[in-house]
Amino acid sequence: MIGNVLSKAAVPVGVVGIILLLIVPIPTPLLDVLIVVNISFALLILLTSMFVRKPLDFSVFPSLLLVATLFRLGLNVASTRLVLSEAHAGQVIQAFGQITVSGSLVIGAVIFLILTVIQFVVVTKGAERVAEVGARFTLDAMPGKQMAIDADLNAGLISDVEARARRADVAAEADFYGAMDGASKFVKGDAIAGIVIVVINFVGGIVIGMVQHGMEIGTALSTYSLLTIGDGLVTQIPALLMAVSTGMIVTRENAEAEIGQAAGRQLMQSRNALIITGLAAIAMGFIPGMPLPAFLAIGAVLLFTASRVKANRTRSEAEQADLRALEAAEASGDGPEELMERMRVHALEISLSPDIVDLASGGAGDLLGRVKSLRRKIAMDIGFVMPPVRTRDSVELPAETYAILIAGVEAGRGTVPRGHVLAIGAELDALPGRAVVDPVFGLEGKWVPTEMSHAADMAGATVIDRASVIITHLSDLVQAQAHRLLSLEDVRRLTDHLKQGSPASVEELTPALLPLAGVHRVLVGLLAERVPINDLGRIYEALALRARTATDTTGLVEAARAALGPAIAAPFAEDGRLRVVMFDPMLEQQMLEGMRIVESEPQIVLTPESTMHVLEAVRRTIEELDPVGPEPVLVCAPSLRSAVRRLVVSQVPGLPVLSYDEAAVGGFATDVVGVIRPGQPALGAVTG
Repeated sequence: MIGNVLSKAAVPVGVVGIILLLIVPIPTPLLDVLIVVNISFALLILLTSMFVRKPLDFSVFPSLLLVATLFRLGLNVASTRLVLSEAHAGQVIQAFGQITVSGSLVIGAVIFLILTVIQFVVVTKGAERVAEVGARFTLDAMPGKQMAIDADLNAGLISDVEARARRADVAAEADFYGAMDGASKFVKGDAIAGIVIVVINFVGGIVIGMVQHGMEIGTALSTYSLLTIGDGLVTQIPALLMAVSTGMIVTRENAEAEIGQAAGRQLMQSRNALIITGLAAIAMGFIPGMPLPAFLAIGAVLLFTASRVKANRTRSEAEQADLRALEAAEASGDGPEELMERMRVHALEISLSPDIVDLASGGAGDLLGRVKSLRRKIAMDIGFVMPPVRTRDSVELPAETYAILIAGVEAGRGTVPRGHVLAIGAELDALPGRAVVDPVFGLEGKWVPTEMSHAADMAGATVIDRASVIITHLSDLVQAQAHRLLSLEDVRRLTDHLKQGSPASVEELTPALLPLAGVHRVLVGLLAERVPINDLGRIYEALALRARTATDTTGLVEAARAALGPAIAAPFAEDGRLRVVMFDPMLEQQMLEGMRIVESEPQIVLTPESTMHVLEAVRRTIEELDPVGPEPVLVCAPSLRSAVRRLVVSQVPGLPVLSYDEAAVGGFATDVVGVIRPGQPALGAVTG
């Protein structure tokens, strides 16, 4: 508790103390302590900037730079007051001046001038320019980064929480580099102020020494030159350290290693460079007058390092060769296991034409990483774990084309040209690119060059990168074909997992009342109608009750749907309302009269002509609906639901079919947006 209070009060108290330095004279012992604190603080900041892995890990640096600059200027004012009034400014300034002068005032002045030039002209100017360019580039890149986050969010690859965190990181990065651009101006101003103060100390000190203290011109010149150089050094050295820290931060890129590790690894990546440098150092040692032992030692160290690089590289190449040989041996094997592995049909597969395999290489959108995110999303939304996705290249595909295969059969394909992004919108005529239709939503779009993504965004289009296009297509196909992907082994794993938390639900149902294969058929039936199975406990309880009287799959599916209740209708509701399409009451009555059980499945048996009229009426009614708003659902009597769904699925794929009970159980209000009334001739049920 006390530590938290002290840490919160440290900076405000320190700033107040710095302001007092500008006004209140301080004794020389206290000045010595503050000068040591200033140098140590600057050194700590420099080392911290070297050991951070990315600039945002030291986001407080701009504020610390301002505080350190103000502290240094306060010390300048305090030391100048003592130099001019007492001709003495403490032991630290005196020691720095004597060490630098070393018996020669001219040498001391030259050394001090060199340090000032290095600090102001080289380090400070360079850090200021890099900070300015970094801030400009970071701000220019913000719209593109924000669009990439929005595309991932719209594709369902990240959650709202992850999107907010990534947006906060982008904003923090822009704020940091903007603050660094301003903070670099403090460094430059501090350097200029230090030079002006040195001139004031030197000229004013000589005048005051001769006029007020009665010194001879030689004594005044010697005394105040030494104090001026010492005072300048104790402020210029911390200023130089802070300027180097500024340059170190703004030139640092995000990396997984500290700067020392990264520099060592990258400097020793070229064996030829080390050998040439070592030989050059040895050759320079034989120039007359050169210290041969020093050059020989440096050259030997470089050559030894080059030999170690060669040994490590040779070992690494040998290991890779062994690995490739092992893989080749496994690939060329003709044993039963190898052949069976080749024969195995993968549940999900993405084939890429050779010119777009960069998508699967870890860069260019990180397709494989997004597949992992999609597996998590599917598991949360639907309730089963999506099978692993095999990614491979295929020379049989046209250029810039991908294909998605389910159980070895192509389920969809599209194009993703390199160097382009997909812009979806209506006002894209002014942009260059190739017009296409989005394979998932059927919307008009255009593949525009990546550098035009900002222009497309300004035109009101939704900009999607190549990897997001493939992932969105894959997500849509997986949700539509989930019933084909759910295997008996998946059901076993789901059952085992449910048994850990709800053993009674499992033991009551299987294997006593229903075998695992029967459960699999029910879950497949639910997924075929896009009903999530994540509430597995409730489904098993409903199946256990139904299976006591009958084990037909249709009845079990309807029992499971009844147990899920509002969860079935909720995805189609908006603001508590459902858009409903109904059958004409007379038509529905005739369909009830035509109900028959054919091979244990309920079917609506009508004359061929009547069946065609019903299907045409369903298709026409759905097509005439206003596309704006939530997805419409077809409702009918509970006893008709499964038979109606089986009848209309071929004419209107994906049309949700709900019973009256399912539409009403969640308390949703219904808006009847269509009534199916087939034309003449009148319907007639087939009797027999």
